[in-house]
Amino acid sequence: MRGPSIDWGVILLKPGEFMGDKAHGHNEIDETFYFARGDGVMIIDNHEYDAPEGSVFLVEPKEMHNIKNNSKKDIKIIFIKGEFKPEDKIE
Repeated sequence: MRGPSIDWGVILLKPGEFMGDKAHGHNEIDETFYFARGDGVMIIDNHEYDAPEGSVFLVEPKEMHNIKNNSKKDIKIIFIKGEFKPEDKIE
């Protein structure tokens, strides 16, 4: 769902997949990730954190982030940003 006051959706990663080819960040917007199904790895500023099902991560502005599925099952992650601002993305 993308509207002027919120940006959220569901990410489905198959085994071995990453959220993106490389990490990205946002200049002004923070982003929350909820691992709704399965276990993955949250990568923030080149640090890898175990992300078991049910875990939540808040990524602050300017923190570069990515997610990888290092399990043998699909994982589902919900992301939430406070506003839809695609021009805020940094790579």
